[in-house]
Amino acid sequence: MEYPKRKQVRLPQYDYSAPGAYFVTVCTANRRCILSEIRRGDPCGRPELRLTEYGEIVVQCLKQTEELYAVQITPYVIMPNHIHFICTIGWERATARVAPTLGRIVGAIKSRSANGCRETGLKGPLWQRGYHEHVIRNENDFREIGNYIDGNPAKWAEDRYFQD
Repeated sequence: MEYPKRKQVRLPQYDYSAPGAYFVTVCTANRRCILSEIRRGDPCGRPELRLTEYGEIVVQCLKQTEELYAVQITPYVIMPNHIHFICTIGWERATARVAPTLGRIVGAIKSRSANGCRETGLKGPLWQRGYHEHVIRNENDFREIGNYIDGNPAKWAEDRYFQD
């Protein structure tokens, strides 16, 4: 039996350890809404985002990964069933080690957070396989994506990952 070929989603010949900024989206397994809750907040309609215990673990892992790989992971948002963040790999490195790839950075976040969530009682996988990335090409692109991340909770009901 021949299995279907997975579509290549990464840019061919691109060095994902190169200094730059990358927009990343990672979804929970089966799109389970286990990372946060979004509720209507104040009378003006601004949403209130409350992290679950699992969402708190993900935030800790984002911060640990920043320190471990000497990258910047900001802005970010922990939505109910996915996370968005910008990972910036800098020009200067704190050590002479080989620069990590974006895949290694995302893998560390997924692995550490999944292990932490299992330790607190999560049954089954935390994350779906893979992740979506976009190479941020310029300052305007960075600003637009940052605004998208910041405004994502307010648009949760229209989000393609929305589940009630």
